[in-house]
Amino acid sequence: MTTSVNIGTILHHKGAQVWTISPSATVFEAIRLLAQKNIGALPVVEADKLIGIFSERDYTRKVALAGKTSQKTLVREIITTDVTSATSQNTIEDCMRLMTEKRIRHLPILEAGKLVGLISIGDLVNWIISAQSAAIDQMESYLAGR
Repeated sequence: MTTSVNIGTILHHKGAQVWTISPSATVFEAIRLLAQKNIGALPVVEADKLIGIFSERDYTRKVALAGKTSQKTLVREIITTDVTSATSQNTIEDCMRLMTEKRIRHLPILEAGKLVGLISIGDLVNWIISAQSAAIDQMESYLAGR
């Protein structure tokens, strides 16, 4: 198993489709998009620039627990603006370390300041499991003389 694979490889296999939301959207619209796409976070983009990230955690802590309403609260009011990001050249190991240290589940991938992808901790775990499975299959084939 290798964790030295770069994130660009994962994005190539996963696809670079990234759902984003405007800071002027309501939290309700953001939650609806999360549910429709079965995702846990949305990069918040304004004028093609990443300005923050909206996550389920933001909703629960800054809207639900604060007694606000999702229909009246704007995304810009509750987003995380101190966004940790990586580039497609970072390795799986780099990103896992970063996500663990920062206690985040979603990592925007930027190239020259432009959002090119978003990876989740689940994407990284799935990649590692697949790599382990392939390595085991290769070893079993080798031992069986195939």
